[in-house]
Amino acid sequence: MTTPTPTPLSYEQAGVQYDLIDPLKVAAQRAAAATAAHLPAHGFAEVAASRGESAYVVDVGPFYMASIVECLGTKTLVADEMQRLTGRSYFAGIAQDTIAMAVNDLITVGATPLVVQAYWAAGGSDWFSDGDRAQALVAGWKAACDVCGVAWGGGETPALAGIVEAGRIDLAASCTGLVNPKARLSLGDELAAGDAIVLLASSGIHANGLSLARKLAERLPQGYLTEVAPGLGYGEALLAPTTLYSPVTEALWQAGVKVHYAANITGHGWRKLLRHPKPFTYRIHSVPPVPPVLAFIQQQAGHDAEEAYGTLNMGAGFALFVRAEDAERTAAVACGLGVDAWVAGRVESGPKQLFIEPLGVHFSGESLALR
Repeated sequence: MTTPTPTPLSYEQAGVQYDLIDPLKVAAQRAAAATAAHLPAHGFAEVAASRGESAYVVDVGPFYMASIVECLGTKTLVADEMQRLTGRSYFAGIAQDTIAMAVNDLITVGATPLVVQAYWAAGGSDWFSDGDRAQALVAGWKAACDVCGVAWGGGETPALAGIVEAGRIDLAASCTGLVNPKARLSLGDELAAGDAIVLLASSGIHANGLSLARKLAERLPQGYLTEVAPGLGYGEALLAPTTLYSPVTEALWQAGVKVHYAANITGHGWRKLLRHPKPFTYRIHSVPPVPPVLAFIQQQAGHDAEEAYGTLNMGAGFALFVRAEDAERTAAVACGLGVDAWVAGRVESGPKQLFIEPLGVHFSGESLALR
């Protein structure tokens, strides 16, 4: 008996169209760039190379200051449905996801996260009446701050009836950090042919691709309770908290490893390896194991390797570009902190493109338009 081939489900069918979103990002970046002219009046200057990167960097004299704001997205909807189905609150993990979205972006420029701010916008004040859920959000937020060694400075908890749907909450976090000493800056100035690409393991889907994952749940026989592996349900697997990578980047600096460049593998999947504007060819010779939930999504959505790796993290949540002689030590430092890591590829001279050789996948430089 043969297994029927699933009807393909693309990310665009799930309601996310990067070709519509990305031009707005580019236009906003260009308008924002003009505002850097205000900084010299305060005695500071922007680091122009940080424009279009995952965090914005300002030269404040003895060190650099980096900042970022990130929204969680729709992962809360999975937590809400799983609470309805199981009676359990998953918002401690959701809190970690939200902080990870900001912190994991901030550290790509070499910054040490310093302060996190919270934005929790509910569809009405009644969201906060579920004491267990609200306390789980607080406890998870504090625990994630402790892992990253950051201060929770404060936040905003508006009730936005008519803007946010009743019974829902929109979560975001901002993070400010320091690049100190300045030599830690990792905007790719030192990125060179011959550098190694070290991939750090993801815990699962993290917080990107949830629109696709939720759409897929609608056509599964048991929805979020469908098993993706023995004893592991789909919803439970989706809600694995996003890995926090700042302990790794901090430990690498302490170990004397200089990161030339870093990429947080979120939206656009492995195409994020093409983020730096320099014309290099990136060649992957080893791919990490794919978490069961991501293999399940790929199979059920009918994705080929190109679509899967161009959309989801597929087991690699963060990429570090380091000198070849530092590659094995980089992986060892990460593994010592409980984050699996692989020396997965190298940087080569050549046109801007990515080859994932074991899968026969090729992405051109034009496949990622973020600037």
